[in-house]
Amino acid sequence: MNSEIKTWCMLTLAVISGSFAATSMSGCRKPTDPAGVSSNTTAADSNVTAADSNVTAAETPIAAADDNEATSEMQLKAVDTPVAAKPAAAEVKETPVAEVKEAPAAEPKEAPVAEAKEEPAAMVAAAPKATKTAAAPAGKSDDPAAVLEAGGDWPQWAGTRLRNNTPNVKGIAKSWNIGKFDRRTGEWDGTNAENIKWFAKLGSQTYGNPVVAGGRVFCGTNNSGGYLKRYPGDVDLGCLICFDEETGDFLWQHSSEKLITGRVHDWPLQGICCAPLVEGDRLWFVTSRGEVRCLDTKGFHDGSDDGEVKGERGRVADLPVAKPEFKEAVAGLDKGELTQALLDLLTEHGEPIEGAAEVTTVAAGKKWSIKATIDGAARDLEAVVAGPRLSVFKTITADDKEEADVLWVYNMMEELGISQHNMCSCSVTSYGDLLFVNTSNGVDESHIVLPSPDAPSFICMNKNTGEVLWTDKSPGTNIVHGQWSSPTVAELGGVVQAIFAGGDGWVYSFKADQGGDGNPELLWKFDANPKTSKWILGGAGTRNNIIATPVVHDGLVYVAVGQDPEHGEGQGHLWCIDPTKRGDISSELAMKIEGDKRVPIPHRRLQAVIEEDGEVAIDNPNSGVVWHYASFDQNGDGEIDFEEEMHRSCGTVAIQGDLLYVADFSGMLHCLDPKGSENGEPIVHFTYDMLAQAWGSPLIADGHVYIGDEDGDVAIFELGKDNKEPIDEINMGTSVYSTPIAANGVIYISTKDKLFAIAPPKE
Repeated sequence: MNSEIKTWCMLTLAVISGSFAATSMSGCRKPTDPAGVSSNTTAADSNVTAADSNVTAAETPIAAADDNEATSEMQLKAVDTPVAAKPAAAEVKETPVAEVKEAPAAEPKEAPVAEAKEEPAAMVAAAPKATKTAAAPAGKSDDPAAVLEAGGDWPQWAGTRLRNNTPNVKGIAKSWNIGKFDRRTGEWDGTNAENIKWFAKLGSQTYGNPVVAGGRVFCGTNNSGGYLKRYPGDVDLGCLICFDEETGDFLWQHSSEKLITGRVHDWPLQGICCAPLVEGDRLWFVTSRGEVRCLDTKGFHDGSDDGEVKGERGRVADLPVAKPEFKEAVAGLDKGELTQALLDLLTEHGEPIEGAAEVTTVAAGKKWSIKATIDGAARDLEAVVAGPRLSVFKTITADDKEEADVLWVYNMMEELGISQHNMCSCSVTSYGDLLFVNTSNGVDESHIVLPSPDAPSFICMNKNTGEVLWTDKSPGTNIVHGQWSSPTVAELGGVVQAIFAGGDGWVYSFKADQGGDGNPELLWKFDANPKTSKWILGGAGTRNNIIATPVVHDGLVYVAVGQDPEHGEGQGHLWCIDPTKRGDISSELAMKIEGDKRVPIPHRRLQAVIEEDGEVAIDNPNSGVVWHYASFDQNGDGEIDFEEEMHRSCGTVAIQGDLLYVADFSGMLHCLDPKGSENGEPIVHFTYDMLAQAWGSPLIADGHVYIGDEDGDVAIFELGKDNKEPIDEINMGTSVYSTPIAANGVIYISTKDKLFAIAPPKE
């Protein structure tokens, strides 16, 4: 608690001084490892951990129910409208919609790149302003039908911008055995392994879903794997790691150092919780630092430093001021020399200097430039006394094969003033040259105040240049927690729509074009909670936000509500929505009874309708609800059992033919008819209790359904409404928080600490 207060004080002082802009799959937390495998990740002596903001990197829940979560309802109401931190964006237009046409790409502007700062340690060297980067090739990777039908690469979260995890793969494994892992050494005994093509170590906590494209596999995690010598495994980072699809060999890593503001924005050990988007040799993802980044999928293995970001600055090593070698190293640098202790430190971190180095003092006792030969190549280093340490940085070049090649960077915290809650996490998607991003803007560590209520929640960018085309802040002051859902794009009713699940529990649809005057055109909006439901801190209420990603299938939109897993289980709702309607298409409208009149109630943050105050929820004549699932009496006994309820869910539905599968956080796998009944009731075929919480979503492939749980079991069902029991449950050794995927005949499952490639059975 004291560390939280100190962190917030630091942040407040920084805002006042103007040193940075005003200020999380998400809502991730530290899980309990059912296998009892302890993490060896610590923050000791780490130059980039939250130690600088009085935060330790202990395995602590991401949305810990601290003392502030017990704040009374009266206090919460008192701050229902937080103080604005940024100028308000122009209001969204809500006008009749015509048929959309593919618009020409906007003329690129100069995309801003953050200048290098000594602290916090997101080091990007000064680079030329943005120039137009070669457009990523369109074609099959941008055609959902083609991607689904091919059963080949799986280039983004759920494969396509429709977000339906149903690849047309054939002959994939229906059983496997991962072998055994020594709990102390991590060594693998593959004697009894079956159908394991390869596995690769990840961090100590992994929530990112793998993506497969162009012969490479990409996965978000933390840094406990320690792939880079300059970042040992005890240094906390957000990591996007690239592996060879055929062998599982490590190729390169993008490293996001922790924000100095600490857990309020960048919770320890959560890493990168989203999945990237890959098209051709370009990759886009959102970092834990609130940045949208475009990378070259080949990294520096193509021998060139591509894009506008040149000479990115990378931390090599740190010498803490508390160590006796510190003073000697500083004195030596002022004399133009590198002490043996400093040379040894650089060697330990993968940068051994060969021969004599040329040291030039830039500021005595503070800053030096170093020219040296490393691995036969001339390299530029920089030594800086920053805070409680002497830090050495290198200029990243094409010689650094294990580093990511960054093409452009857009810092949403600096440029848009967003303040993500605990983390920034969004699996971006695209349409043509347009890139759609959820900014993750949310509450502060009090879980009450919105530091940046006027910052946008949803943005559209030019994916080639990083130029922001429009922004939207529809949830506004009604954001209840964080915003970690991911966008969906589909042509619906003749109009291409970008669908965004907001942190207020509403779903918004915008025309997927370049907008006008920096604003999108709102098509429809939908309140995914009953009007009488109530948000209570810590998950004690019945009103939910949305963690899951909306899914489009056969012209309809499907989405479930839920909360940060740390808030526990609770009542949920699954909706099927008609996206051809316009305006407010919620199932109900909130009204105040005044005499013989009903007066509409404006959208409110905590509770839309308070019945004791003379307010009512009435049926919306413009409702877009096709069907709604909160509970269903499957056994016909006139009572609703726990197993007959739809609970809060982090998961996304998967639909094939006349079958829909979705898992909820209480560990129930529900199978329904995606069309529902004519009277708007759900048709529930069965519910299966996995006996462990489910964070991820189902995979439907090759006539089977795969779903993982927190106990580390992957249940496999034969596809069919009568197949109510799994044909197998396979334990993966540790928790499965992600979603299984299948690409090019191989199943990929990221567990808490490993990525498995599961090959087809041998004939």
